[in-house]
Amino acid sequence: MNPQISYWILTASTLMEILLIGLAFFFYGKLKKSELLVRSLQDRQEEFLQKLDMNARLEKEIIGTFTKRQEELTALEEKLHYRALEMRRLLEQAENFTKSPQFLRQTILSGFKRGQSAEALAQATGLSVDEVELILDQPKN
Repeated sequence: MNPQISYWILTASTLMEILLIGLAFFFYGKLKKSELLVRSLQDRQEEFLQKLDMNARLEKEIIGTFTKRQEELTALEEKLHYRALEMRRLLEQAENFTKSPQFLRQTILSGFKRGQSAEALAQATGLSVDEVELILDQPKN
């Protein structure tokens, strides 16, 4: 075999080996970058899962609080309804009391003693001036 050909074969195979080593380093670098990227994605995924877990817990707390507030509002609405009924009953009693002849008579007599005119008393009680004067002219019992 010709030494010249052996030299070229040796040179070509050396260049090929150097090229293969260069490619191996290049792919190794790419592999390291990919590995770092995968690790970064895994870390982000862990953070995301933790945030999802925290959000789920917060949502449960909010729903629990909302349910509790709804129950409280329902109870308050029921109390308010009973109070409104009681106030209506008391208002009706007061209206009946203020419409009673005895109360009107007392109101007119006390107002007259304080110096109010018959016209002012008539306007305050909803009676006519003649009715107020009639009550004032009646003898005291």
